[in-house]
Amino acid sequence: MAESQPPKANLGQKLKERWNVKSGWDVAVILLVFACTGFSILYLKRFLYDFIGLDAQSPGWLRWLVALGIVLPLYQVVLLLWGWLFGKFAFFWAFEKRMVARLSGLFKRRQNS
Repeated sequence: MAESQPPKANLGQKLKERWNVKSGWDVAVILLVFACTGFSILYLKRFLYDFIGLDAQSPGWLRWLVALGIVLPLYQVVLLLWGWLFGKFAFFWAFEKRMVARLSGLFKRRQNS
């Protein structure tokens, strides 16, 4: 006989629990903020690369360095801006602080090794 298993939570339910939000609407807004941020960064990155003078013929290491040094921090700012526009600034501010703590923890562990 097959054992009775508890029903699996769907993705929306898992995200509600992971992000500690109350409704599916909150999850939808948060996902929309991530989507808007991603699209915004694509356009800003293209503008930034043109402004700096980077193109497809530029060395890959240089484009990668600019992406890490400028685009990644810019993403964090744009994420907070979109979060504020959609009324979820507090969520994204806490999200950013957790992410920075995780990243700084990676570097601390490497230095101690």
